Amino acid sequence: MRPLDTAYMLDLVPVIAGYVPLTLFMAIVAMIAALALASMLAIVRVLRVPVLDRVVAVFISFFRGTPLLVQLFLFYFGLPQVVPAMTGINGVTAAIIGLTLHFSAYMAESIRGAILGVDRSQWEAAQSIGMTQGQLLRRIILPQGARTAAPTLMNYFIDMIKSTSLAFTLGVTEMMGAAQKEAAGSFLYLEAFLVVAIFYWIIVETLSVGQRRLETSLGKAVAR
Repeated sequence: MRPLDTAYMLDLVPVIAGYVPLTLFMAIVAMIAALALASMLAIVRVLRVPVLDRVVAVFISFFRGTPLLVQLFLFYFGLPQVVPAMTGINGVTAAIIGLTLHFSAYMAESIRGAILGVDRSQWEAAQSIGMTQGQLLRRIILPQGARTAAPTLMNYFIDMIKSTSLAFTLGVTEMMGAAQKEAAGSFLYLEAFLVVAIFYWIIVETLSVGQRRLETSLGKAVAR
């Protein structure tokens, strides 16, 4: 059994670190887009908007019921065959679209649950003073629902960061893609993938600390 080539691993650290910004960029953009889309989907489900409610239900079922990798391949390799405008789509864009749609389906259900968890008396009280549904959601329901859903949404963001590693299958050189290329050139696969694993671990643990602090802060706010 040969020992780990630690010198190679140390040399690889700055190489992988150079692709951290791209990984975070894809995750952050996809998270913002997914949050906006998920909020709209959740509202449609809560209000049971005719026709749209069924369309959203099918959307959520599809993106929760199929693997993310298959969805990425559909957007990058499949759709250009039937939508010529998507022929020039690059891997980063396809990855962001795939992450957005995939995670918005999960987040929509979390947000819907958080909205429905708000005491029904608050809905009735707001309606009794003449608030429209839009005002009710914007001023009373969504702020409370957001507080309830925040820890779960943070978990989805962490999962999203880890899922960006699939972007290398679309030719994107992010952290995983860079590790794959370095390993292919050196044949030191264990060292290369161990380095990239540690990078993901550090990022996720850093976010987990932030998540715990957020949960503590929200817990204090509820207690007050």
